Amino acid sequence: MGFFDKLRRGLKKTTDIFKTDVRDLFKSEGRLIDDKFLDEMRAILFKTDMGYDSVEEIVSEVASKMRGRVVTLEEVVATWKSKLAELMAQEDAPIQFAESGPTIIMVCGVNGAGKTTSIAKLAHLLKADGKRVVLGAGDTFRAAAVKQLEIWSERLGVDIVTGEDGAHPASVAYRAVEQCIKTGADVCIVDTAGRLQTQRNLMAELTKIQQSIRKQIPEAPHEVLLVLDATTGQNGISQANSFTEAVDCTGIVLAKLDGTAKGGVVVAIRQQVGLPVKYVGVGEQPEDWALFSPNDFVDALFAEVVSEKPPQVG
Repeated sequence: MGFFDKLRRGLKKTTDIFKTDVRDLFKSEGRLIDDKFLDEMRAILFKTDMGYDSVEEIVSEVASKMRGRVVTLEEVVATWKSKLAELMAQEDAPIQFAESGPTIIMVCGVNGAGKTTSIAKLAHLLKADGKRVVLGAGDTFRAAAVKQLEIWSERLGVDIVTGEDGAHPASVAYRAVEQCIKTGADVCIVDTAGRLQTQRNLMAELTKIQQSIRKQIPEAPHEVLLVLDATTGQNGISQANSFTEAVDCTGIVLAKLDGTAKGGVVVAIRQQVGLPVKYVGVGEQPEDWALFSPNDFVDALFAEVVSEKPPQVG
């Protein structure tokens, strides 16, 4: 199964809303675009958690182009897709590798967001690309988290650095980077303890982890990825803003996209946070993961409604 098909499958709960509700807007051959139609359309879009601003931009686009006309389902959906692709447009945002020496990636997020599985998927992707990877088990406060990462490291065939229970995460990060340098590995992925954005002492700890990494590589970490749970919908926006204040996040990983009907939150994230969505996870296996593409996302979102492709952006 190609990733586009996996993306379609992963977005099923969201696409089901469109497949049913959007088609219900067009019970006859065409539909007059009036205030009643725009209100019904607005309600459908809100169901997917796209956020107020994004929904209003899409509604305004349809109103400005089609108000007073009788249009088909295909015409309206084509306008939706075009506007969504525009709202989510971003440069391709793969990992920014260090110009020389190892690339250090720090991963953060709230408890239960899917950090450990996302780290495993990223390690799998990097290894498949020929990179030697070292994992740093920086979630030292949860033995289960360390064990889970150890299991993944064995399964994937990558090195891992752990610490004693309760060891300071910054010390684990330091030793993981140290081993990466000594062994000539290409990438070090440092896990951090899950924390709520309201726990200021733990948020401050993220800064200490960064500082310990910079003692060896001043320009590191090269990436700080924030893992967001797609099932939380709009709550992910406040999480992203808080984490970005604590550490300079460089991109977002959207996990568990397959478990929610709120797939539209990707649009809200792009609009309100300003960080690129780098990767999306659409399943539990290491290969259920890929670089985020706005055009593929929009196409998959409406695949059950119409078969047209959205216009390419950029």
